Amino acid sequence: MCKAPSTAAPAADAPTTSWRLALPHTTAAIPLARALIRTAFAELEAADSDTAELLTAELVANAVEHTAGGGSIQLVVELLPTGCQVEVHDHDPAPPGGLCEPLPDCGPDPWQEHGRGLLLIRALSSACGHRPTPHGKAVWFTLAAAEGPAAEAGPAAGVPSPRSPLPES
Repeated sequence: MCKAPSTAAPAADAPTTSWRLALPHTTAAIPLARALIRTAFAELEAADSDTAELLTAELVANAVEHTAGGGSIQLVVELLPTGCQVEVHDHDPAPPGGLCEPLPDCGPDPWQEHGRGLLLIRALSSACGHRPTPHGKAVWFTLAAAEGPAAEAGPAAGVPSPRSPLPES
């Protein structure tokens, strides 16, 4: 489900931090974007930096693969007390196919090399979407900050965490 990014301004005393980075329109942009996310999240203990890094890499890879070269890709990362929002700006005004459609009953073809990025973004983010910009579009996702006892307790019983091995059958 696509949700619009929040238009509510953070409280006046709420700290926010943001970065804007021009990335090359090549696959070299992907590790650069991942490094920025790791750096941005280094001091945030309550945020899921692994998920942010994965989803950011997917957005950047899509921008590199599905838009014509010739201009840079912009990565915008905003850290808020409530979580984070990551945007990738490119020069193609066409919306990303598949980002806002309902989740499929069955996943992508397991034999295909591509087709999982937007599915991951939709499944793992708090919200995602796209919007036109004066020079193309921005594709974005948000992640809520982990907080409270539920976040400290870890995943639900019987559900493997992303960092733990799957249980043996």
